[in-house]
Amino acid sequence: MRLGTSSPLRHDSPEEWAKNQTGLGCGAVVFPLSADSSEEEIEAYAGAAKASSLLIAEVGIWRNAMSTDPNDRKAQRDYCVRQLQLADRLGARCAVNVAGAMGPRWDGHYKENFSKETRAEIVKMVQEIIDMAEVKNTYFTLEPMPWMVPTGPEDYARLIEEVGRDRFAVHMDIINMTNSLERYYEAEAFIDRCAEILGNRIRSCHIKDIHLKGEYTFQLEECAPGKGEYPLRYYVEKMNSIDPDMPVILEHLNTDEEYIQYMNYLKEVLYGIQ
Repeated sequence: MRLGTSSPLRHDSPEEWAKNQTGLGCGAVVFPLSADSSEEEIEAYAGAAKASSLLIAEVGIWRNAMSTDPNDRKAQRDYCVRQLQLADRLGARCAVNVAGAMGPRWDGHYKENFSKETRAEIVKMVQEIIDMAEVKNTYFTLEPMPWMVPTGPEDYARLIEEVGRDRFAVHMDIINMTNSLERYYEAEAFIDRCAEILGNRIRSCHIKDIHLKGEYTFQLEECAPGKGEYPLRYYVEKMNSIDPDMPVILEHLNTDEEYIQYMNYLKEVLYGIQ
């Protein structure tokens, strides 16, 4: 298992970026540039990661490739292809996006996200991106979400079968899939189910925490590690059993100071390091 963060932390050079990551205890990183960056910048950051033995876990996409505007949809899918090609060039574990939303918010919840027509278009979208990118060293993945495809391990396995491409794999965000009382209260059983069904298709993982609020009605709130009730050590140990080099990426904090604080918390919980 290789811990990492989604933050590049403040830095003035690729070398300082890599030094800050390793100094924090990271063994994996999210690549901090995009395919639109200059060749010189990309080479410099890739070289700094290699020199510091930092595994490039993810190249992020985070665009709505299902946009209801045809011109925007094409632009976002073209960006997906470029980011996937960048991940391939870097030898990253994966390039990651969400499936996309059928409304104005790029990651929003809409009833149409779950229609048969939308699912068919998601399958077509993934196929087209992989076929256009022609990658050999990485995988295209979709981060599961509470309100878009895929919402759980069975749904993800079905989507893999429907897409039918070897270079389509799994990005694991267990908290995003915790969208019911069953998955919240029976977290260990749900983790086991994800590992059993998705197994070695998992390329990278996110880590955070979740809290069931006391107010009506049912409200699950994402939070920093240790501020919720999720069995984070059990989750990480299960992912590590699948692959000892599995990236586990801390995300959705607001400041460098928070990333440092909660990375130190994770190291204490996972390794006993204070």
